Amino acid sequence: MPTPAADAPALPKPRLSQLVEVTAALAAHAEAHDRTADLPADGLAIVHDAGLLTLTVDTRYGGPGGTLADTVRTLTALGQGDPSVALISAMTLFAHAAQAQTNGWPAGLYAEVLAESARRPTLINALRVEPDLGTPARGGLPATTARRTGAGWEITGHKIFSTGAAGLRWMQVWARTDEDPVRAGAFLVRTDSPGITVERTWDHLGLRASRSDDVTFDRVAVPADAVLGLGGQDGGAFSPIVSGGGVVGRGDLRAWNALGIAAIYLGVAYAARDWLTGYLRERVPTNLGKPLASLPRFQSEVGSIQAALVSAGTLLTTTAESGDPTHANLAKTVVTNAAIDAVQRAVALIGNAGLTRRHPLERHLRDVLCGRIHTPQDDVVLGAAGRDLLEGTMR
Repeated sequence: MPTPAADAPALPKPRLSQLVEVTAALAAHAEAHDRTADLPADGLAIVHDAGLLTLTVDTRYGGPGGTLADTVRTLTALGQGDPSVALISAMTLFAHAAQAQTNGWPAGLYAEVLAESARRPTLINALRVEPDLGTPARGGLPATTARRTGAGWEITGHKIFSTGAAGLRWMQVWARTDEDPVRAGAFLVRTDSPGITVERTWDHLGLRASRSDDVTFDRVAVPADAVLGLGGQDGGAFSPIVSGGGVVGRGDLRAWNALGIAAIYLGVAYAARDWLTGYLRERVPTNLGKPLASLPRFQSEVGSIQAALVSAGTLLTTTAESGDPTHANLAKTVVTNAAIDAVQRAVALIGNAGLTRRHPLERHLRDVLCGRIHTPQDDVVLGAAGRDLLEGTMR
């Protein structure tokens, strides 16, 4: 396993006590990122400088060994500031968390990742979704192909919805081999390798700065051992489980993906709630002569929003602290839908002001709606929970 060299630069120390400041710094640029849909490099630099981008690097690699609960807390704060930054960061955090449990990366390559991560943001993501297959979470093999060469592998194929594509340093590319029988795995590709093209195709309702673009690979060289979980058609023992591009593994790592994604959208709902309360305190209609915040109808509705978010936050935190994946997917569904409902209610409460672009609430609405598309989606989660309960296998 890779261990930090004596002269290697140390990873930045995570400053969890300063998450409020990090949230504010990200929020200051979130509107501009949404308008331009450019990669939020300044926001990612803020996350890196705060030591949060390497929070989940294991202690045996010289990292802080951040827990799932630490990660959920962090992603909630990042999502409250700028969810595009949060989603890109989450993919890297999930990759380091998976490495902590599986030790799947070749020692030399991971040591290279850590050395670079000490100096600057070093982003990692898993690329799985394809134009024809769609998301592999519902089954199927990729069209992207890994062909054996004398030096290792050559990767050829096309991936879509590749979060943070323009800023990634490493791509974990899910591909099938050209062997008989076919095997599948995640091939580790440095993004400065010849043959990679990132096409700016991301033009989305929300999380516009996540730059989830198309990536094509044309005979991209990969070392022989730079592959994770190369096994049977299901990808072997460490087959990735993906949400929005983020890689985690089997077992307890499923909880990282589900809860980490939910945390981002809960953060968006917190941002919407905070803006709403400020607006209601400041808005004084001339025919009323006092703030909207003084009216019982607004107080009751804001109280209902707060009750839902407190409940969702408690569920998220307690599930993350347990680390048990049994209810993680259910928590993801409940928390994400509570976040969406809270923002929609905020918009309905104040009408046109909630949908005008000079206010951030319409951006929060567009961003929070993206929570529904992440794997596992509600129908899969609820169907599995129902079957398990009816079959007597759910605890």
